[in-house]
Amino acid sequence: MSWARALAFNLAFFAWTAICGTVGLPFLLTPRHVTMRFGRFWAASVLALLKVIIGLDYEIRGLDRLPRNGCIIAMKHQSAWDTLILPVVLRNPAVVLKRELLLLPFYGWYAARVGSIAIDRKAGAGALRRMLAEARPIAVSGRPIVIFPEGTRVAPGERRPYQPGVAALYQALALPVVPAAVNSGLYWRRRSFMKQPGRIILEFLEPIPPGRTRPRLMAELERRIETATMALLREGRAARREPLSAPPPSRHEDQCVG
Repeated sequence: MSWARALAFNLAFFAWTAICGTVGLPFLLTPRHVTMRFGRFWAASVLALLKVIIGLDYEIRGLDRLPRNGCIIAMKHQSAWDTLILPVVLRNPAVVLKRELLLLPFYGWYAARVGSIAIDRKAGAGALRRMLAEARPIAVSGRPIVIFPEGTRVAPGERRPYQPGVAALYQALALPVVPAAVNSGLYWRRRSFMKQPGRIILEFLEPIPPGRTRPRLMAELERRIETATMALLREGRAARREPLSAPPPSRHEDQCVG
């Protein structure tokens, strides 16, 4: 039954995305906020398909912790679900993503139109400079900026070094950083056909105010995100009645580059 549900969802997802992407092409010519509204509709509809077909729902915690006048959200990244939820919950985010994603049909076109911050990870320091140049007017407008500090999706239970992009944004923009933890990788793994029923939890933690030194920021950010993520993984595994000491998925299956 799980396999049949996964097949039904994947067919519905790709068919619906193709329909929305095609019918919505005129939205690429509309003002950015209108395109964002259409993208939010698509994301919400995919989340609805997940709930109806797979039985995968979600819970958001800590929304009241988000500053009203702009912030940087440093979010753990485990699954494609993480990018689906952002426009639904945050309404008008600017997401830092790798430039290659803009080349994807439909998704890349809409991501570019809604004002995502695309970076070329091969460009080194130049990529950071361009990221900051794009981020400054977004920060002035009050839109939340979302960055995945590890720079890629990381399987549950695994760790990767936190990259300097989040610290560069923090120091240049003088905005608070909101750590965010998630356990989405328990239910929807990268390049996995199967999706599991359950409840994904996304939790926004207390903001880190401006003014920290770079080393202090990075140490505190990693500690808080990883601690909260491990708690959410334990909660999710307990709900699924998995052993709390269950080993993480193999590196071969779940590692990724973006």
